[in-house]
Amino acid sequence: MIWGRHMLMDIRSCCGLAIRNRNNIIAFSKKLVKDIDMQPFGEPFCEHFGTGNKAGYTLVQLIHTSNIVAHFVEETDDMYLDVFSCKDFSEEDVKKCVVKHFHPISMNIRMLDRAALK
Repeated sequence: MIWGRHMLMDIRSCCGLAIRNRNNIIAFSKKLVKDIDMQPFGEPFCEHFGTGNKAGYTLVQLIHTSNIVAHFVEETDDMYLDVFSCKDFSEEDVKKCVVKHFHPISMNIRMLDRAALK
């Protein structure tokens, strides 16, 4: 039995200003939750930390069916996004929201069905 879907996105060469803008990242989180018909659990957590090639914002948004997590790498303008939910969601809606807020050059996407084996 499948427990949930896990979308993993490696997103290349985003708009540098967009991934460095905390307000844009939070707006993205709120829009994504709405676009994929999820219910947020609290406000998004978004903090800038790290040094060198690890510096950037990290976003965590709990949703009632699991979580959305993203890390933004300022050195390369890349973004790593995970959307995990036991409620189904549209892969296309996630991609459209990413493009709208971050304007990437390319995206590598993997979809996993999550299930604990017995």
